[in-house]
Amino acid sequence: MSDKIYNVLFLCTGNSARSIMAEALVTTMGHGRFQGYSAGSFPGGTVNPFAIEQIQATGYPLDRLRSKSWEEFSLPDAPQMDFIITVCDDAAGEVCPIWPGHPLSAHWGFEDPAAVQGSDEQKRAAFVKIYRQILARINTFVNLPIHLLDKNAIHHEIKTIGDKPV
Repeated sequence: MSDKIYNVLFLCTGNSARSIMAEALVTTMGHGRFQGYSAGSFPGGTVNPFAIEQIQATGYPLDRLRSKSWEEFSLPDAPQMDFIITVCDDAAGEVCPIWPGHPLSAHWGFEDPAAVQGSDEQKRAAFVKIYRQILARINTFVNLPIHLLDKNAIHHEIKTIGDKPV
């Protein structure tokens, strides 16, 4: 078994909800095999409180959560990513920076729970729904035998995860 820790960057436009939840989930569910990061093309600067509510149960340190630009991860001193996964359709259609190391990329689209209008309970319900969808895809991802697969097979598998209905 490989001791490699895989770096995974989740991208969205605002980096306030979906990508933040994915960062926490891949890190905690990966049990030391994965380190999650998140960023946005146009970060809003704050993490959505409903996303924080969902993350609290994972044990992920909440003080690590912050809304940040994807430019931060294209700098020379940034951690080198093994995987780049877009979680919103807007970010998937944008021209991304050139990532050092040529990480594998995939798109796992999720509805934006932060766009839901209504009561706090309606907003919370939207976050619970999307959190569970992200959790299901992350569970499949962290259980892939990455250390046994070649790069093409891994790329196929991570793209397939995003193609399956949630």
